[in-house]
Amino acid sequence: MSMIQKAPETMSSRERVARTFNYERTDRVPIGVDTNAGILARLCAALQVPDGDLEAVYRALGVDTRSIAPAYIGSQLHQIPEGREIYQLEGSIMRWVEHQTGGYWDFCDFPLKDADEAAFDAFPVPNPDEFDYDGALEQAKSYGDEFALYCGNPGMPDIINSNGRLMGMEDVLCHLMTEEDYMIRFINRRVDFQLGMLERLLEKCKGMFTYMWLGEDLGTQIAPMVSLDLYRRVLKPIHKKFVDLASLYHLPVMVHTCGSSSWVYEDFIKMGVRGVDTLQPEAVNMSPPYLTEHFGGRLNFRGCISTAGPLAYGTVEDIKRVCAETLETMMARRGYHFAPTHAIQDNTPVENVLAMYQCAHELGRYR
Repeated sequence: MSMIQKAPETMSSRERVARTFNYERTDRVPIGVDTNAGILARLCAALQVPDGDLEAVYRALGVDTRSIAPAYIGSQLHQIPEGREIYQLEGSIMRWVEHQTGGYWDFCDFPLKDADEAAFDAFPVPNPDEFDYDGALEQAKSYGDEFALYCGNPGMPDIINSNGRLMGMEDVLCHLMTEEDYMIRFINRRVDFQLGMLERLLEKCKGMFTYMWLGEDLGTQIAPMVSLDLYRRVLKPIHKKFVDLASLYHLPVMVHTCGSSSWVYEDFIKMGVRGVDTLQPEAVNMSPPYLTEHFGGRLNFRGCISTAGPLAYGTVEDIKRVCAETLETMMARRGYHFAPTHAIQDNTPVENVLAMYQCAHELGRYR
């Protein structure tokens, strides 16, 4: 059995994460993980826990956070085409794609590509009343005060990416640029559903959450995906609705931002966002030194251990070096949450993953 030797702990995960958002001293950095199915199966085998038992993996690695989300209990919103899968809450269509180290469900077919106004208006959006909030409350209660619970997820509202899964990236970017009435109307219908669901969840589980997690992919590897003007005109007012909702319940907000996204962080700070996630260090202006120099002490950082670098392609010694360098830089200003830049991919050696998390416990202690 490959055991992670954990750091001595003097506080609960809930306290650790809450204090980190406030840049206060903690016993160690909070720890997070995101994985693809293939590497999760190999992690389970290495840790000798039941296959697919994510909770057991979380506990073995020392993960501090847990998601609370209500299950959808409404009627089926979309028919599933043969040979495909559909994400019912979104309507995006996926097909299974094999690769050398496993496979994944990839988005395809794009039901709203080149669609007209009538198709947009008729496209189903979930009703926030049709979710099991009582079940979410029971799940939250089951954790007690041990873990930091969050609501939301990196796919919410995720306007560019999630709508791109429905119509393709070219269409969504063109619609945003031209501010087509029916596209904006559709975006707002989806946003109203998400806000309604979150508000019901927050009220049902009042006082039990530590933070809200949101997402909006805003950059390529080398540049912004949209202009700052378009962001401020179209996207920022929507993001602010979510931040304002979180503030009503006294929750900090973490925003998932893939690619080169630091160009928008000053706007995030002014809006009230408290943390940013993913932080791909190979993207322009996203390295740990750049982020800490420009935003340290004003934003929490989650991520920076690249899933496209030594974690996947290097040796154990390579990943130890990267983790040590990242922790040294990020911990100097506090507010750092140790995590991969995205879901750890299936081509990643399991020994590298274990070395990564061992480093978090050995070198992520505040002395």
